[in-house]
Amino acid sequence: MTAHRPRKRFGQHFLHDQGLLQRMVRAIDPAPTDAVLEIGPGEGALTAPLLARLERLHVVELDRDLAAALPGRVPHPERLAVHAGDALEVDLARFAPAPGALRVVGNLPYNISTPLIFHLLDQLRWLRDMHFLLQKEVVERLAAAPGTGDYGRLSVMVQYHCRVEKLFTVGPGAFRPPPRVDSAFVRLVPHRPLPWPAADEAGFAELVRRAFTQRRKTLRRSLRGLAGPTHFAAAGIDPERRPETLTVAEFVALADALAD
Repeated sequence: MTAHRPRKRFGQHFLHDQGLLQRMVRAIDPAPTDAVLEIGPGEGALTAPLLARLERLHVVELDRDLAAALPGRVPHPERLAVHAGDALEVDLARFAPAPGALRVVGNLPYNISTPLIFHLLDQLRWLRDMHFLLQKEVVERLAAAPGTGDYGRLSVMVQYHCRVEKLFTVGPGAFRPPPRVDSAFVRLVPHRPLPWPAADEAGFAELVRRAFTQRRKTLRRSLRGLAGPTHFAAAGIDPERRPETLTVAEFVALADALAD
């Protein structure tokens, strides 16, 4: 079958490095009966070795030409369920046999990686784990520690919900066409139970969003109208600190003070 011409509007960069693909599958380590959803299978480079180990694999592909061609590109097409559509609208309950059972994998287009991660966090109750190949810069933000330049809203929200494990870095040559940046493979495992549960998760999420909207300002200034002196005092947080210096637990403490 002829190669598909990558479409820039979909952010398509197709994997072709067989050694890398086997390394990814070993890291995922799927058991035959696992419930797995692959996002953005493209030409099926990762789909094929996954199908070799799974009794059933669901995939979601936005590019309808690729979705139509995929069964003809992979072994064991009878085990494959192709869903043409937008991963940003996917309902994980369709694919999870039970809460906490679904595994999600994918080589994610750079242009949707952050909104997609937030979309999946909203449905975390269905997930066992996630394995993604992402832009290295995004993985560094996911795993960033407080007080570093990469630490921000994405870091706080993902680390509130998940354990983040950066597995390995991938160079541009593993893709067709090669991107202009390095990538990294990451594992996200939902915390069960949450180490720092917020009394009001929606309020916590809004606090974090507001704090990092003006990350160079102090908390007192960036949260003006939302948090006052009594809230900072109750949480034991100096309002002259900047948002990137707060740990996840400190953001939860401040959100809980606001909820009280």
